[in-house]
Amino acid sequence: MNPSTVTALVADDEEAPREQLLAALQQAWPALRVVAAAANGADAWDAFLEHEPAVCFLDIRMPGFSGLEVAQRIGPQSAVVFVTAYGDHAIAAFDAGAVDYLMKPVEPARLAQTVQRLQQRLAAQQAGATPPDLAALLQQLAGQVRRPAPLPVLQASVGREVRLIRTDEVVYFESDSRYTRVVHEAGDALIRTPLKELLAQLDDTQFWQVHRSVIVNHRHIASAVRVDEGHMHLVLRGRPETLPVSRHFQGLFKGQ
Repeated sequence: MNPSTVTALVADDEEAPREQLLAALQQAWPALRVVAAAANGADAWDAFLEHEPAVCFLDIRMPGFSGLEVAQRIGPQSAVVFVTAYGDHAIAAFDAGAVDYLMKPVEPARLAQTVQRLQQRLAAQQAGATPPDLAALLQQLAGQVRRPAPLPVLQASVGREVRLIRTDEVVYFESDSRYTRVVHEAGDALIRTPLKELLAQLDDTQFWQVHRSVIVNHRHIASAVRVDEGHMHLVLRGRPETLPVSRHFQGLFKGQ
């Protein structure tokens, strides 16, 4: 792939607006390479970790994670454009241009303006400019999105048994082919819920995603070890295995 190619992610839980935006982007920015189109917030976050696109077009209201919550997780690593069918609370905050927004259905002239803003921002970043810090604003807005209470218990099939595992007894979750492996204080089990869906049901003050395929209960982390410039792993309390930390999540372990 040409290193100058700009990659993008498009996420909308409604097929018609998603396809309309994809077609409009093809006209407005032919050189843009859309690497993933997601139908919900969990898929959008997982696709971001897989592809690390330079630009993300996120519907604000999506199941699993809202677009605001996905943007929180992305942080400054991608330019975000919010897409919405409503004149809701986000519009006034983002109208200043820190990040852009599009109203559905997307109008060609407005999209052309957004593309111009994105190209200017990406050029500035290549020149060494620091992107705006939107973390506090996103946290404030995402806090206004209602989410269900964290999942208290997991059900795992083991032979003919259905075992109930308290989430606060889980050490870590790990993707295992078609299943998710649940390692808990009394053993381990497999569940069918994909890791990306499980993430939206967990208490994010207790469970930290540290890799696309790993979520860990931070109470069980003994230390984070930097192997070299690009690699880090976690040492767990009282357990022999280590867990990988991908580059995107290494900022969780900055030290003092």
